[in-house]
Amino acid sequence: MDDNDFIWELVLKGFVFLLAVLVVFLAVRLIIGILQFIHYCLTLPLRRAERARSFLWLVDTTLQQGLPLEETIISLARSRDESMGIQFHLFAAWLESGLSFEAALAKVPRFLPPQISAMLAAGKQMGDLAKVLPAGRQLLSDATSHMRGALNYLVILTLVISPFSMYVFCLLTILVFPKFIEVSEGMGSIGGVAFLSFLTGHFWEVVLLQGALLLLLWAAALTYIGGPRVTAWFPVLERVHYRLPWRRRRMQRDFSTLLALLLDAGVPEAEALTLAADCTANSVFRRRAARAVAALRSGLKLPDAVHQLDDAGEFRWRLRNAVAAPGGFFRALAGWHDSLDARAFQQEQAAAHVITTSLVLWCGLLVGAIAISVFMFLTSMINAGVLW
Repeated sequence: MDDNDFIWELVLKGFVFLLAVLVVFLAVRLIIGILQFIHYCLTLPLRRAERARSFLWLVDTTLQQGLPLEETIISLARSRDESMGIQFHLFAAWLESGLSFEAALAKVPRFLPPQISAMLAAGKQMGDLAKVLPAGRQLLSDATSHMRGALNYLVILTLVISPFSMYVFCLLTILVFPKFIEVSEGMGSIGGVAFLSFLTGHFWEVVLLQGALLLLLWAAALTYIGGPRVTAWFPVLERVHYRLPWRRRRMQRDFSTLLALLLDAGVPEAEALTLAADCTANSVFRRRAARAVAALRSGLKLPDAVHQLDDAGEFRWRLRNAVAAPGGFFRALAGWHDSLDARAFQQEQAAAHVITTSLVLWCGLLVGAIAISVFMFLTSMINAGVLW
């Protein structure tokens, strides 16, 4: 080999090495990017809640100091503080243009969750924003509740384990199981391949079943991550949310809390029902509240009119007792609000545990059946070899 060939070989090896390093670097960057994207999606509800919590803290601090709220928000936006996000600066710009607090919030629907915006508008309506701030903080604690307990495992199972298990199943069914079946046919009747033959023959049915379950879980994760934006794109989700017992209980909690505050502030009952229903950000609840308002205007008393909002009748019974209780509606219903929140958390975690356990059992059943079949095949092949 002359010097030129040796140099070209070195150049070629160097080029292959650099190409391998580049491929590894791109693969690592791709994996890091995917993990960062998953982290961004999973923390999106928490960041959305944290932004709203910071704004409520700003409102509370401003009111306690006796400063004008609109001017404080505008001055903070002029300082170019980026911690509140671009939506806060858009909200401040609308305030600076002369719009009222409620109108400016309506112009920036992505700044705060719709429930918080409705609560703040109701607080402005009754002339005391400070009274609705505790209800807003209680609602924002739901985002933390979502990320506790079993939901963490459900998200990991949905985004990581289930897709990987589906990939492994396809790989085994396409590349491994046919080889086992060929060996079994070549050696005569060897046990253990009946289930493998079944999976190979019904490959598409099993894949479609797994794919349907995975898409259903991904759709649920998308609605959770997307929040109000996805609900606005697909209004049918509002009916789904109302049918979920933990969501419905939280709607009842928010509605009852704001209704009690509005009634204690002297807001007319019909107007209080409408404003309280808006804080749920759910069209089903709003329609039921509209029927309650119609019943109220037809002559029914408030405890009898609200039966449209609670099929079980518990809210009507508690509201009737609150009318006669001293200290106002909010104080009389505070215990029930805590009970609704605790029951909602319990039901949410129970549902997450049931779904997680079902997925784990399904994957375990499939893996166990495959493992038993493979070991039966290997045992039969060893016995057949001994007999030869």
